Amino acid sequence: MFSHFQYETIKNNWVAKEWKFSFFYKGVHCEGTYSGEGQVKWLHAPKEDIEQVEAHVHDLMLYHEFEEHNPNSQ
Repeated sequence: MFSHFQYETIKNNWVAKEWKFSFFYKGVHCEGTYSGEGQVKWLHAPKEDIEQVEAHVHDLMLYHEFEEHNPNSQ
C-alpha cells in the first residue's frame, strides 16, 4: 500500500481545516491536500488506482485527525 505517509496542518480555523499529505505508492511520490470536508486535491497524483488511493487517504485522515486514540481515557 503506502509507505512514508505523513501529513501536516496547513489551515486550522473556525471556517475550514486543511492538511497537506505525501507518501509513496508503488514507488511514485504522491502529494496533495485534504480538506475538512473530505476532498482530496492532488499536486502529484498516483499514476493508477486513484479511487482506491483517495479512499485510503480518507481513511488515514479520519484515523489520525478525527478519531480518539487515547488508550488511557475511559
